[in-house]
Amino acid sequence: QVQLVESGGGLVQPGGSLRLSCTASGSILSLDIMGWYRQPAGKEREVVATINIGGSTKYADSVKGRFTISRDNAKKMVYLQMNSLNVEDTAVYYCNVNRLLSGRNYWGQGTQVTVSS
Repeated sequence: QVQLVESGGGLVQPGGSLRLSCTASGSILSLDIMGWYRQPAGKEREVVATINIGGSTKYADSVKGRFTISRDNAKKMVYLQMNSLNVEDTAVYYCNVNRLLSGRNYWGQGTQVTVSS
């Protein structure tokens, strides 16, 4: 069982930056993919970025060059550095662990990011 807790969301002006953090409790396995998803109001949840234990990353096209995902395996944490934020980035951001061995997904409770002037 994995529990995830996000932090770092808030209100930021267009062009600003935020850093999200996610702390995992329970076992994180070597094949687990950690990532960030987001869900704008009234829309479906979408992947933002993922990272495996070796540090290989994938990004949604909409955030490439602006967002950076990183992972601290020893601390069981994953981060999302978000730069050059725009209003389209406004959403609830969720931390995710995708357990490839079982096919199960674990989710945090979400943290709101609002980009507004």
